[in-house]
Amino acid sequence: MNDYEIIAIRERPELLERAAKWFHEKWSIPEEAYLESMREALAAQGPVPAWYVAMGEGGIAGGVGVIENDFHDRKDLAPNICAVYVEEAHRRRGLAGKLLDRACADLARAGVKTVYLLTDHTGFYERYGWEFFCMAQGDGEEQPARMYVHRWKDPAAR
Repeated sequence: MNDYEIIAIRERPELLERAAKWFHEKWSIPEEAYLESMREALAAQGPVPAWYVAMGEGGIAGGVGVIENDFHDRKDLAPNICAVYVEEAHRRRGLAGKLLDRACADLARAGVKTVYLLTDHTGFYERYGWEFFCMAQGDGEEQPARMYVHRWKDPAAR
């Protein structure tokens, strides 16, 4: 198994442009939108927005973001994990879980114990402690998608 370093962009701002380009290539959202959100994360006093990359052999192996709303109609369910992606060559190694854990742990340290995630996947996020919460309508989507919730449970308290 490869070793990965999970890095918050706010800790390594020199990765900002590289990360924005990588996320753009995965999700087809304009690169400038990622750059803007990542720059906002660098300046933010609070935990949102935040962006993370997993660095492995050869570069970025995966990534995840934290934003207020992941373009859906449930504005009351915030903040949201977004843009979860792991490169094909790095899948099935628990990397998505490591990225999610890091983002949720950082949020919890900042006092945010509940976070949401909108997805079409069924069965994937449950492996990492997420629970189905409700259906939500994504902006511009024909069908509602699954909204998951993660409530922080301190690992030391288990």
